[in-house]
Amino acid sequence: MSGLLIEDPKYSWLKELGLSAQNEGVYTGTWGATGEEVTSLCPANNQPIAKVKQGSPADYEKAIQATRAAWQEWAEIPAPQRGEIVRQMGEALRKKKTLLGKLESLEMGKIVAEGEGEVQEYIDIADYAVGLSRMFSGNVFPSERRGHMLIEQWNPLGTVGVITAFNFPVAVYGWNSCIALITGNTVLWKGAPTTPLVSVAITKIIAEVLEANKIPGAVCALVTGGADIGTLMAKDERVNLLSFTGSTPVGHKVSMMVQERFGKFLLELGGNNAILVNDDADLEMVVRSAVFACAGTAGQRCTTGRRLILHEKVHDTVVDRLKKAYAQLRIGDPLDEGVNYGPLHSPQGVEHFKLAVADAVAQGGKIEYGGKPIDRPGNFVEPTIISGLAHDAPIVHQETFVPIVYALKTKNVDEAIAWNNEVKQGLTSSLFTRDLANVFKWIGPKGSDCGIVNVNIPTSGAEIGGAFGGEKHTGGGRESGSDAWKQYMRRSTCTINFSKELPLAQGIKFE
Repeated sequence: MSGLLIEDPKYSWLKELGLSAQNEGVYTGTWGATGEEVTSLCPANNQPIAKVKQGSPADYEKAIQATRAAWQEWAEIPAPQRGEIVRQMGEALRKKKTLLGKLESLEMGKIVAEGEGEVQEYIDIADYAVGLSRMFSGNVFPSERRGHMLIEQWNPLGTVGVITAFNFPVAVYGWNSCIALITGNTVLWKGAPTTPLVSVAITKIIAEVLEANKIPGAVCALVTGGADIGTLMAKDERVNLLSFTGSTPVGHKVSMMVQERFGKFLLELGGNNAILVNDDADLEMVVRSAVFACAGTAGQRCTTGRRLILHEKVHDTVVDRLKKAYAQLRIGDPLDEGVNYGPLHSPQGVEHFKLAVADAVAQGGKIEYGGKPIDRPGNFVEPTIISGLAHDAPIVHQETFVPIVYALKTKNVDEAIAWNNEVKQGLTSSLFTRDLANVFKWIGPKGSDCGIVNVNIPTSGAEIGGAFGGEKHTGGGRESGSDAWKQYMRRSTCTINFSKELPLAQGIKFE
């Protein structure tokens, strides 16, 4: 035994994904890496899974050159044919969905149902992109000049760089890559340094599809690595769009580096998301939604519910019911059947949890449930509910990427909306009410200022058909559905003169 989980017969299924004890973390049409070798750890027990050799700056240079060269061929392929390649990618992922879901549980720490759900999200966006490959279009406008045509033409940007985070190591790459590919771009991916096996396994599946169709593998290049690779991508003018998912502080640095070179960026950053509960709400729905939103993925979704803004008439009832629901969560190894609450991704997350609980108590909070690390192998902490804090307490306005929710007591919906909007992030939000007047106030100009505004459903669990993203310090980016495809293309307004005359616009005479 090498001491790696991949060599344990219990985890032999990892080899069905093409993984081995030592893996190359760079793909440019061929596999090979010259950077530091890292060991991926399982957050449920902090045992080593397998090793991955990361990319070096030299590997990055090779990858960006290869993917730029591959664009010359990829951009010439008609969009519906590019869609057919993406369709095949979705089918290939379907065949490995269960295995990929288990890998994500093992390496990231989310429960199997969520791991498979994330792979399904990639499959769904692939299906969506296939249809979009025959539908994205420009416009034809009436020209004021006789014998002239005024049209809008959309063309690919070139190379899209994608930097993804540990908490969604599959779906976010899927959102970006599927839309980028059908719109004619090549993709260069840097996954999170702590989920390199997921990046390698996904890329192996995608590479097989490209190779089977005699498409250059560098159309979907991969360079695993840390901040050094991310910095190279941010500063490189050959990366025409950089999509970054991660924390607000790092996203700010990335955006400044891209802006310095007048590049384009797409940011999906933090969220300090609130669930607002009016006194007429269906409280059973509220509690069921809050359990998933606040404790799901052990609080490590960007869409996790972090604030419960409860009408004073229902505050105590909701808190009591939520405590009972939390007590029924089945905590354990996310790969085990029946478990619905797993570990934090890293020991650093446990430290952040302990600091946040201490700060909340120091600022006047009362621990209603949880509040402590769990004494067992791995990075487990108790799902936690804290009440009694002011709506503008510093800890309430801080996004802590752990399973802590702050229960706040409010007098009415208008006050609750103001509290929802007073934080710096603006990702997702939800109002529970049966009052239609409040519903339309909530989704209107004086309602929630978030990019995702829900009614009677949790803050998390977005569908792929709508644009995903948020406002303010969340970054303003939009991925996935709706017209998010426009972020991956450049628009040209084209005036075509098919007459023998040369009239000027606005009737100007220049003779």
